[in-house]
Amino acid sequence: MAHEAQGDEVKRILYVQTSGAEAPERSATVFFLAASAAAMDVEVGIYFTQFGPTLLQRGVAEQLRIKRGSAGATLRHFLDQALDLGVKLYVCQPSLDLNDLKIEDLIEGVEMIGGAAFNNMALEADQVICF
Repeated sequence: MAHEAQGDEVKRILYVQTSGAEAPERSATVFFLAASAAAMDVEVGIYFTQFGPTLLQRGVAEQLRIKRGSAGATLRHFLDQALDLGVKLYVCQPSLDLNDLKIEDLIEGVEMIGGAAFNNMALEADQVICF
């Protein structure tokens, strides 16, 4: 997905999400910022590593409330905003193993990549931001 930005140069941001379902208060920000950047015609990807892949497990985003004990928005709200704006989701294969997950356990549209692919994306990005 290539966006034309100022000066015909594509701007890219790569977010890295390390927290997962165990820390719901740390889960929405990456989707919110990614959606905001995508709305600004920035090419955006989110790489889920360590415990991050648990956020992509089928059924989790629909039940995970960002504010504990709240009737507020679920993570799915923020996830859908990001996806609707073209944010790409990538998952670390070893982190799937760490969390006893398989790619089939995740929502549609997630691409599994290895370390070399992540490093290439990071080198090509204008910014890499970690959560």
